Amino acid sequence: MKILIISQYFYPENFKVNDIAFDYVKKGHEVTVLTAKPNYPSGTFSKGYSFFGKRKEKINGVNVVRVPIIPRLNNKSYMLVLNYVSFIFFSWFAVFFRIKGSYDVVFSHLTSPLTSAIPGIWLKRKFNIPLVIWVLDLWPDSVTANSNIKGGPIIKILNKITNYIYKNSDKILVSSNAFKKEIIKNFNVPDNKLLFFPNWAEDIFIRDNKQRISKKINLPDGLNIMFAGNLGESQGFEAIFKAVEQTKNDCNINWIFVGDGRKASWMKQKIKEKKLTNAYMLGRFPLEEMPDFFRKADVMLVSLKADSLISLTIPAKIQAYMASGKTILGMINGEGKNLINDNGIGFAVSAGDYKGLVEKVREFQKIPKYQKLRMEKKAKELYKENFSKEKLFKELEEILKIKKMNQH
Repeated sequence: MKILIISQYFYPENFKVNDIAFDYVKKGHEVTVLTAKPNYPSGTFSKGYSFFGKRKEKINGVNVVRVPIIPRLNNKSYMLVLNYVSFIFFSWFAVFFRIKGSYDVVFSHLTSPLTSAIPGIWLKRKFNIPLVIWVLDLWPDSVTANSNIKGGPIIKILNKITNYIYKNSDKILVSSNAFKKEIIKNFNVPDNKLLFFPNWAEDIFIRDNKQRISKKINLPDGLNIMFAGNLGESQGFEAIFKAVEQTKNDCNINWIFVGDGRKASWMKQKIKEKKLTNAYMLGRFPLEEMPDFFRKADVMLVSLKADSLISLTIPAKIQAYMASGKTILGMINGEGKNLINDNGIGFAVSAGDYKGLVEKVREFQKIPKYQKLRMEKKAKELYKENFSKEKLFKELEEILKIKKMNQH
């Protein structure tokens, strides 16, 4: 197949679309990616890139067509709007003057902004080929959830744009089953147009877990509960730190935080103010080193705020935890909570329920080792059966092939 991928983000930016592009080239497909000059998450252009430089390149066999973009800089709302709009604006020129030849299908990878699918619609019409989109963020819900815009003309416009994108897509892949219900309810999309296509764990978490553990990672004695990833507003750290405070006098219960984000300074201040000697902030580390941290932890923590939109998502870290064969403690609503509890791979309480989380931590501490090993085995098996990259990529390949066949 000749696959044309549209994504505002691509390597060296770290997104799942990279795996799709690189793996499909290995399978013998011809892959071209239309993307922007990389500037995420730093807000400035990645080393070797500039507004005008590197218009075309080949990365791991993938043909990459890059368009200029106004970088995110400080991530202020007006800069994000300029960033999003500039990708669409400059993509227009690439679509009609730079991308030539023939293709079988357009695949659009959609984190925020959903509007980045618009060039995919132009390409669908230009080459008379199907458009498959992968929705990882619900619009305009995520705009109202993460900004002061709660209604009015802007949301009406975003609703119309979202409806236009869904209407012009041949298949809509969603990363959560809950997304399907919301899209059907709000945009009257037929059920057979929507398919569940979840996230998967990076390859590094699948490799042999018997590797030598890094000597430089020294965790305290006792039960080590580890949170790994973005330390942001959505994760509900206010409730997590109430649980940390409630367990500070418990024997050998430690809370380990690996990562960085907007909430990091607040967390450090909280540890200092409350004298939380059972909380450890280790900072951010390269992805390649994360399996070492996972192996050192006794149980992994996932948490999200009690927000109606956030509750619809399955945090991607859950897949990484499962792939690594780790038991999971969750303080989360919706599909993520059900995934943990219904499959016996850990314990999950409702979002914000720090008292319930403390109870589960203490309960987990008393569980015999053989029971913990059973949960770890279940986690790994569940991942292989439902979330492995190999399984999902075969499914996606069939979706793209079916759409190709329907064109002839």
